[in-house]
Amino acid sequence: MEFQLIFCMVKTEWTDRIIRAAKAAGATGSTVINAQGTGINEAKTFFGLDLNLQTDVIVFFLEAGLADHILDVIYETGHFDQHGTGIALSVPVLRAVGIEPQLAHFQRLAKHPSVMGKRQPASG
Repeated sequence: MEFQLIFCMVKTEWTDRIIRAAKAAGATGSTVINAQGTGINEAKTFFGLDLNLQTDVIVFFLEAGLADHILDVIYETGHFDQHGTGIALSVPVLRAVGIEPQLAHFQRLAKHPSVMGKRQPASG
C-alpha cells in the first residue's frame, strides 16, 4: 500500500472546516501545526512590528489513492481559487511506522472505488 502526506496551509479560521470536509471525504485524522506566514505581498507593519498572519499547517496522512480526491475537497472547501485563502500540496511517503490502526480503514476504502480516485478532470 502506498501513502501520501497532504500539507495544507490556511488561516486559522478555516482549519476546522477543512478538517471536517477532509474527514467526510475519507481522511482518518490530521495534525495541526500553528505557524506564521506571509503571502506574495509584503507583510504589514504596525509601529515597526511585523503583523504576520496566524496560519495553521494541517497535515493529513492518506492512502495514495485517496489523496487526489481529498486535495480536491480541500481546494473547494477552502476556496483556494481566491487570493490569499491557502495552499495545499501532497508528497509521497517512502516509509511509515505506527500506522497499523489506520490500515484497516484504508483497506476498507480501497474496496470502494467510488470513494477512491474521485477526481474531476482539470480544465485549461
